[in-house]
Amino acid sequence: MILKWFDERLEIKKFKDKYLTKTFPTHPSFLLGEIALFSFITLIITGIFLGFLYEPSSKMVSLFGAMVPSAYASVVRIDLLPMGMLIRGIHHWSAMIMIAAILAHLMRIYFTSSYRKPREINWLIGLGLWSVTMLAAFTGYLLPFSNFSVTATSIAYYITKSVPWIGDWISRLLFAGDFPSSGTVPRFFFMHVMLIPILLLGLIGLHIVILVKQKHTEPLSNKNKKEAEGGRRLIGIPIWPEQGVISVSFFFFLLFLVVLIATYIPLNPIETYGPPSPGTPVMRPDWYFLIVYGFLKLVPGDLSFSILGGKITPETIGGIIFPTLTILVFALIPFLDRRKDPQNYIENPLRRPFMTSFGIGGGVFLCMLVVAGYIDVLHIVPATMTIYIIIASLAAWSISYTLLRLYNKK
Repeated sequence: MILKWFDERLEIKKFKDKYLTKTFPTHPSFLLGEIALFSFITLIITGIFLGFLYEPSSKMVSLFGAMVPSAYASVVRIDLLPMGMLIRGIHHWSAMIMIAAILAHLMRIYFTSSYRKPREINWLIGLGLWSVTMLAAFTGYLLPFSNFSVTATSIAYYITKSVPWIGDWISRLLFAGDFPSSGTVPRFFFMHVMLIPILLLGLIGLHIVILVKQKHTEPLSNKNKKEAEGGRRLIGIPIWPEQGVISVSFFFFLLFLVVLIATYIPLNPIETYGPPSPGTPVMRPDWYFLIVYGFLKLVPGDLSFSILGGKITPETIGGIIFPTLTILVFALIPFLDRRKDPQNYIENPLRRPFMTSFGIGGGVFLCMLVVAGYIDVLHIVPATMTIYIIIASLAAWSISYTLLRLYNKK
């Protein structure tokens, strides 16, 4: 009776027949997108809890007899609550998993050429999602307002200031003046809990709408199956109830893993670094920022020049130009490796020698930049590390390309 009442007003049955009967592929690699989505849901839930208790202010308050910023004090108090540090850990590790899942999802799309017509727009949206998720992680860096987080954010501040011509304006807009200022924490809090989540929700919604319209790609082996009707029909299971039950079960399994990780690999207590102080702690960013951090370590510190009145510094090269060019290369891939006819089936990476080897070489290049973030620990000078990176990247590309060419000649 109740369902009938709602159906008469909202036409739920028509919605179910139109959308919830659509087919979802059964290949496990398609769950990578769901991992990112479920991590985002977990971030929202844990973020609401933390938002009730966090104080986005740098005003000085008393904490155990010492005067510290209120943002720092509120995080210490959260950690002292029953389950407080665990929930903060779940929030932290969910962010890590979301970034990794989006990256793995993009890699799957790249190596199977699923970015080709008509899915170029969703490829660009995926890149946008990854970039905005990285921005969300960055804005969350500062919120504990410990000596570590302030030092890490100060690196980004000077990178932002290094943008030619408009660096001062952008840095004042993002950091609410000079860094750190009384307005910096509220500005970052607003971006972290309001502006960026809205952007993510919009991009996720747009991604799903386009996905429902265009449907998933699927293994090429499905094309010749009778139920595929000559490639006109997607083979899989209905979104509801089969895929819905699998997704809900998978969500709770993922949540169990995140809780397990947060329990046994806890965050470093912020008391380890303490509140902001004149000293600079020994620190390294999380893994997803190590690529840029490693590249910055390789750029000569005295490399500086001017173009049309705009100053180019090592921070500009490593923190602005390099990431921008990297994203631009990824964005251009669907328009450089394209076909006239729509592609609805994934390609075997082994049958694409150039693009697969290019991806392998690029992956090794980025991984070597992560290693470059530790050159001080490894006692390697930047010039030597640069040579190692070039040799490793070229070797990975040339060897994989040669092997794939030989494989395809068989």
